[in-house]
Amino acid sequence: MVATNDRTVTVFGGTGFLGRRIVRHLRSHGFPVRTASRHPDRGHRLFGPDDPQLQSVGANIHDERSVADALAGAYGVVNAVSLYVEHGEETFHSAHVEAAQRVAAQALRAGVDRLIHISGIGADAASQSRYIRKRGEGELAVRAAFVEALIIRPAVMFGPDDAFLTTILRLLRQLPIYPMFGRGLTRLQPAYVEDVAEAIGRTMQRAETPSTIFEFGGPRVYSYEEFLGAVAHQAGLAPRLIPIPFAVWHALAWASEMFPSPLLTRNQVELMQIDTVSSPEMPGFVELGISPHSVEAILQKMLSNCE
Repeated sequence: MVATNDRTVTVFGGTGFLGRRIVRHLRSHGFPVRTASRHPDRGHRLFGPDDPQLQSVGANIHDERSVADALAGAYGVVNAVSLYVEHGEETFHSAHVEAAQRVAAQALRAGVDRLIHISGIGADAASQSRYIRKRGEGELAVRAAFVEALIIRPAVMFGPDDAFLTTILRLLRQLPIYPMFGRGLTRLQPAYVEDVAEAIGRTMQRAETPSTIFEFGGPRVYSYEEFLGAVAHQAGLAPRLIPIPFAVWHALAWASEMFPSPLLTRNQVELMQIDTVSSPEMPGFVELGISPHSVEAILQKMLSNCE
C-alpha cells in the first residue's frame, strides 16, 4: 500500500526533463511527492533513498487501474508526461489526449484537490500541426473531466541536459556553416526549466488559484536567427547562418523518419514554423512573483561548468 499524506502530490512523468525539477521544487515547498512513472527505479536513482517524503511508484499512464493506484490519497497531481516523437502505439493522441483525460478523470474520482496539466504555448485544437492540435485537444479533454484543472503552457524550455539549447550549442561548435530553419524569422521565447518548475510549485502552494491558464515565457523574445546569434556569441563562436527553405527540411525529415530513431521528424520541422511566444493577456511568471532567468545567464553557467 502506498503511503499517503493530506498534502501528497503525485507527479506523472516525474523523471523527465521538467518532471524531475517539478518534484524537487514541490519538495522545497514542503509537499510530500509521489513520482509515478513506468520506471520507478529511475526515480530512486534520481532522488535517492534518503527522503522519506519522496516515493517512486510504478505507473502506466495508459492503464486506468495503474493511474488510480498512483492517485490514491493524493492532495494534488501534476501531469508532466509529454511525447515529441511518435513510435508505435505511443502517439500524440494516446499521450496528450487519452492519457491526459484518464489522469483528469481518475483525479476527480480520487477526490484530488488540485490538478495541474502541463501543455505548451500555442496549444490549439484547430491547428494544422498534429502535435499542437493534440496538445489543444488534450487541454479540452482535461477541462471536461476536471473543470477546475490548471493548465500550464511553457514556451520551449532550456537548461542543463536539455534537448534544445545543448543540441544547438553542439551543432554550432561542429558546423562552421549552420543551416537555419527557413529564414530564421520564427519567434521564440525560451523559458528556463527551473523557473517553470518553481512556478508549478508556487501554483500548487497557492491557497486560492482560480481555474485558469498560465503561460510561461522567458524574459526575451528572439527570432530564431537572433537566438542562434546570441548562443553563438556566448560560446565565442561566429558561424555563418545559412537559410534553408522549410520544403527542404520537410524532405530531410521524411527521409529521416524511415530510420528507427530519426534525427529529425516532420513534426519538429512544423513546430519550427510556428511562433511560440506567451500572450500578454495570460498570467505568467510575474503573477507568481518570479523573475525569469535569461538564456544568456544560464548558458554562461552551463559553459563555465563544462570548462
